[in-house]
Formats: sequence, C-alpha cells, structure tokens
Amino acid sequence: MPTRLPIDRLLVPVRQIGARVSASSLARYAGAVLFLPLAPSAADWEALPHAPMLRALHERKLRKVGDAFHLRVGPQAQTLLVVACVATEASTFERLQAAGKLARSVLEGDPKTVLVWQQGCTTDAAEATFHAIIAALEAAAFRFATFKSKPKSRAPLLSIDLARRGKLHEMDLTLATAAGNNLARWLTALPPNTLDAAAYRRLLKQFAQRLKLNFKFYGETQLKRLGCGAFLAVARGNAMRDAGIAMLSYRPRGAAAPTVSLVGKGICFDTGGTNLKAHKGMLDMHTDMEGSAVALGSLYALKTLRSPLSVDCWLAITENRIGPFAYKPQDVVRAANGTTIQVIHTDAEGRMVLADALSLAAAKKPRAIIDYATLTGACIYALTERYSGAFTNRPAARGLIESAGTSSGERVWCFPMDLDYDTELESNVADVLQCSADAKGDHILAARFLSRFVPDSIAWLHLDLSAGTRHGGLAHITTEITGFGVRYTLDLLRRGWPAPEAAA
Repeated sequence: MPTRLPIDRLLVPVRQIGARVSASSLARYAGAVLFLPLAPSAADWEALPHAPMLRALHERKLRKVGDAFHLRVGPQAQTLLVVACVATEASTFERLQAAGKLARSVLEGDPKTVLVWQQGCTTDAAEATFHAIIAALEAAAFRFATFKSKPKSRAPLLSIDLARRGKLHEMDLTLATAAGNNLARWLTALPPNTLDAAAYRRLLKQFAQRLKLNFKFYGETQLKRLGCGAFLAVARGNAMRDAGIAMLSYRPRGAAAPTVSLVGKGICFDTGGTNLKAHKGMLDMHTDMEGSAVALGSLYALKTLRSPLSVDCWLAITENRIGPFAYKPQDVVRAANGTTIQVIHTDAEGRMVLADALSLAAAKKPRAIIDYATLTGACIYALTERYSGAFTNRPAARGLIESAGTSSGERVWCFPMDLDYDTELESNVADVLQCSADAKGDHILAARFLSRFVPDSIAWLHLDLSAGTRHGGLAHITTEITGFGVRYTLDLLRRGWPAPEAAA
C-alpha cells in the first residue's frame, strides 16, 4: 500500500486576529477556548461576551486552577465555548496536559475554525498557555494515515485563530516542533507492510527532495564493505535484501562539517528473531522504528526553523525477522569500528544496528550525537511510560539534560553510566557481550554497550524512549504513539547542548 509523506498537512494554519472578542465575532466560530484567572476583575468581566452567564458558571465550577467547563453560546447555541482557569505558575508538562484535555473537548464537534483568547491572565501565564493550547490543537487535529475502505468523513480543522495584542513570542518554534512531532507519529503508526525497509527508503528520498536535503543510502553491499557486521547480523533474517542505513544532512549556508548528528533506531518490525517474542510482545512491534521517526521529525523542525546548526541524521532501517539465515545467540560479529560482539539475545537487536549507525555518524566528527531508540523494557519498568531514560558521556551536563526535559514538557531522567557496569559485559571470546544473560539493569548495560561506538571526544546523549508509546497518550498528545523526543531535542539544542562545561 504505497503512501506519501503528509508534508503539506502537518499543521493547521494559525492566524492572529484583533484582541477584542464580541458576542457577534464569537458567534462566527463553532469552537472556542477562553482562559481566565481564578479571580477575574470587574473590568475583565465587562470585557467578555455573555459575561453574566460566564461569571455565574465561573463562580460555581472554577474553584481551583486547572478546572474547566463548557457551554454553548450564540443565536442558535452554535458555538461550543470551553472556559478554563489558568495557573499563574505551572510546569510545562502540566500546562500541556491541561491543554490536551481542552483540545479534545473543543474539537469533538469537528469545527472548521477554533478561536483562542484570554482575559485577565498574567503575561507570562498567558504566553505559556497559548503555546500549550496551540501544540495541543495541532496534535489533536492531525490525522494519521487510514486504510479503511470506507473512511469516516470528518471535516478538517482549517484554522486556529488567536485573539490577542502583539505577536506571540516564538510561535515559529511551537509550530515547527508540532509539525515534527506529527511527522514522527504519522511514520510510527504506519502498518509494517506499508512501511517496510524499501518503502521507508522511498519516503526518505521523497522527504530529502522536498526539503532540499542531501541524501545517501548505504545498502547491504556498501555496509559490508564498511565492515558494519553488527547491523548486517540483524538484517540477515530478512527475506528481502532492502535493509540499510540512511543519511540525510542539513547544512546552513557556508557550513560543512556536522555540528550535531541525530541517530535513530529504525526497526520496521521486530519479531525478536531467533529468540522469538510471544504474541502480545510482538503485536505492536511496527512501532519499533519510532527512534528513527523522532530523529527525522527533529531534523524537519530544525530545517523549518533554519537552524544555524549543521545536522546529520542517520537512520538504521531493517527488520528483525526469523529465518534460516537469521543471526543467533553465540554468534560473534564485528562492528564498523572494529569492536567484536558476542551475541547473547537476538531480541537485543536495537543496540546492534545502533552500534554501526553510531560508528558511521562518529566518523564524520560532529560536536555532538543524540541517538533515539525504543530500546529496552527495563527502562519502562524503571520509569513507566511517563519519562524517557537519558544516558550521557558528559556527566557535567546531566543538569542541562534534565532541565531541558522539564522546560519542554518531555521529561527525562539521567541514569548512571559508571565504568564498573562494564564488568557485566565482559566476554571470554569477543571484545564485549551484546547484553547480559539476565535482565538486570538492561537499559544501563545497553547504554554502556553503545558508548563503545562513540569516541570520548564527541558529546553523546542516548535516549531510551520508554515514553514513546503510552495508553491514553502523554501530556498534550492524546494518541498512544506520542512521538516523544522532538520537543525535547529542540529545547536541548537551543540551550546550547553540549554546554562548554561538558566539553571533552
């Protein structure tokens, strides 16, 4: 089932209109969101349409920050108005979470346009709340690919109108990040017979052409010449010889070498290989390429923003299948950087493909590398699906890494990376074990394994995407596939990661 990238529909247009909202102007909208403080002034009430009714409901229903109610107003009660009480101080995650609930409410009737405005809120709280509701509306309005023979007809949201004075600061960042997240979720949701390795390659080529990016695909023959035995071991079980590592690069004018490389695990389907998964564990393994989708979504956002950073994006694309040629426990393979690996468990394929992708990325000598992978169940057990795990070879940057999670609303937690963990990966026949035979601390051991493929001279951050999928969504994202990582990456890079104190 061929499909095309939805580049032209990643975002709903956002328009800014006059600050004052009257009853007649409100009546033109099928849906609207109004933000109020806990205690509006008399002047605030006088400025609002339908003030007596709103004031009565506010006093009865909005008893604390975060409370909300909805009602229908207008000549034929045609406008669904959602009213919410804004917190003066709240975390980004809390604002996004509240905005996600409001977006679901106001979009229930499939309005063509949504009006958003506030009255009486402090400047900082209003700015933060506007950014949160825009992100939430963009996420909720976005449509995944459908394969129904008779899809349900739904009117798309055509515009989000903001009633406010003055331009909303950093609107371009909010929109670019939302578009990158939508792209990541769209890719991750595609069925595995639609997004196999060959189809992924075609989509990436289309993506690169559309965005005027450099594109190169290292197929199995080229990877064999480069010595990428870890990646090729995983690819051996595939019936088709279509696996490979894609490289896309964005260069601002005058730039040459990459500033940062984004590396993503792109396992389009994971059976577990010879160590076959059970049915329930295998069912949603078409999402095991989410790391590559997040890397690509981050690249899209950076390119859209015309970032001054030079960015390479390396995506390790294959499947982990079972068959007569599939790799097996106790195989010994050699990675691109010369490291020999003793295979222990074929369902630890993600670290195998990342080993060679990291080696290729590091060979270009970027200042920093960020890799993304739905890598270990251990990280989910440690954090649940609310946070993702972070691992770095720059201990001094842990505060910066975690604070970017706090300010972006995509929360991360830094795990230890002490050298003595390496004793768990000592091999009698190769340089390193692929993983331990038991599951203790597998998320930490996976990071220690991957650190062998990034030179100490390059600042490196590994994100184990335990929050990549979550039943009921996360923060402002209401779908199970969250696309976690795009917001985080943009925030981290804008903070200047790696910071000077994190230099080698």
